[in-house]
Amino acid sequence: MEARAIQRTVRQSARKMRLVIDQIRGRAVPEAYAILRFSKKLAAKQIHKVLKSAVANAEQRAQRENAALDVDRLRVKYAVVNEGPTLKRFTPAAMGRATPILKRTSHVEIHVEAAAETRGPKTPPAKPADAKAEAAAPSVRAGAKRRKPTKAKKADKATKKKESR
Repeated sequence: MEARAIQRTVRQSARKMRLVIDQIRGRAVPEAYAILRFSKKLAAKQIHKVLKSAVANAEQRAQRENAALDVDRLRVKYAVVNEGPTLKRFTPAAMGRATPILKRTSHVEIHVEAAAETRGPKTPPAKPADAKAEAAAPSVRAGAKRRKPTKAKKADKATKKKESR
């Protein structure tokens, strides 16, 4: 189950709101609520409202589809803050001039989804039969540059040439 909530033109700069939204991205919803509740940032209050709305949207969607939904199992899948329209104002300055004031706004978007129901132990993939051949062959990355040999390696090569003569 996935749901989203968007709040547009929040009267706070996107830069300040991103500090808070980065803390909750990928977390479980109860944990995100706790982080937002105890955050000292003013943006946490607005983000809390959007998260609460996204969870309510998930509940409504589950109810419409007649599906079971445990709110505590929801995770914040996607959380982003984009810049909104900037309100341009002016204030008087010295010698009859005016200085601009930019009142920034932002758009908050949060997607929540239900966590996977069953999580079994991860098993490593089976190794191919010629794994020994692959391990013995040197692996070279595509587009990787070859390093120049160090002075010690050059000296070793020079002594080997002299010994073979």
